[in-house]
Amino acid sequence: MNLTVYLDYVQEQMNRYLAPAIFIFGVIGNTLNCIVLGQPTLRSNPCALLFLVSSFVDLISILVGLPTRILAGWNLDPTATITWICRFRAFVVFTTRTIAAWLIMFATVDRWLLSSVDIHRRQLSSIKNIRTQILVTFVLSIAVYAHMLYCYEANLNDQPLQCYGKSEQCRFATDMIYALVTIVIPLIGMMTFGLMTIVNVRRAQRRAHPDLRATSDVNHHSRRVNNQLLRMLFVQVLFLIVLCVPQAIQKFYSTVRPFGAGSTDEDAVKTLLYNIDLLLAFIASGMPFYIYTLFGETLFRKVLLAVLHRIHRKLICF
Repeated sequence: MNLTVYLDYVQEQMNRYLAPAIFIFGVIGNTLNCIVLGQPTLRSNPCALLFLVSSFVDLISILVGLPTRILAGWNLDPTATITWICRFRAFVVFTTRTIAAWLIMFATVDRWLLSSVDIHRRQLSSIKNIRTQILVTFVLSIAVYAHMLYCYEANLNDQPLQCYGKSEQCRFATDMIYALVTIVIPLIGMMTFGLMTIVNVRRAQRRAHPDLRATSDVNHHSRRVNNQLLRMLFVQVLFLIVLCVPQAIQKFYSTVRPFGAGSTDEDAVKTLLYNIDLLLAFIASGMPFYIYTLFGETLFRKVLLAVLHRIHRKLICF
C-alpha cells in the first residue's frame, strides 16, 4: 500500500468513526447549553447571553457541516456532486463559525468593561449593547461570506475536497477571509482583552480597602457570578487558540503552496491535514458545554442540575 492510498484510508476512517462522535457530543452539548443559558437567571447577564447565542450558532454549524463529513467516509457526500448543497453548506458553516468566534471575542470585551474601575466603562456592559453587537455580527458575517454562494463548486477533483472554491481568486479570497476574519483577528482580540481584564482585576484588588471589602457583601453573589463567567471564558479562549490556530496556518500555507503544486503524496498529506483541521474546528464548536460544566462551578452546574431535574420530573409524569 503506497502512502497516498494509506492516507486516504486514514482520512476515510476518521470521517466514519471520529466525525460521528464529534457530532453526538457537539449536538448534545450545545443543545444543553441553549437550554441552560436560556434560563432567566442566566440570560439576563450580558456575557451569558453571548454564550447562549454562540452555542446556538455552533449547534447550527455542527448540524449543517458534520453530517456531510460523516457521509464522506462512506463516499455518500452530497456536497461532492450537488453544487447548491455544496454552496449552502459552505456558506452556513463559515458564517456560523465567524459569528461564534466574534461573539466570544465580544464576551472578553464585556468582561474587560465590567472589570474596569471606570464606572462609565462598566455601564457599557448592558443587554442592549450586547444585542446590538449580536445583530451587527450576524449581518457582517453573512456579508463577508456571501461570495461563497457563487465561488464554491461541486465535482472538483484537483482540490482537498470536491466541494471547494472553483477558481484561484475564489480560493485565495476565502482562505484569507477565513484565516483573518474568522480566526486570527478574533483570537487577537480575545487575548488582548483577556489580558487587559486580568490587569483590571489585579488593579482593583490592590486598590480595594479592607473596610470596602467588608461593606461589599451585598454584591458578593454578583461578583461570584462574574468571576465564574470570566473563568469559563478564559478556558474557552485557550481551547479555541489550540484548536483553531492550526487551521489558520493551513489556510496561509495553502496560499503559498496550493494543492496540486507538489507530488501526489504531498497532496495526500495536505488533504489529510486539511480534514484533520476541519474536525478540530468542529470540536471547537462542540466543546463549550463541557468547559462550562467543568469550570462553571455552582453558577452553570446548579442551573444545569435544576433543568435536568425538571426534565426528569416531566418524563416521570408523562
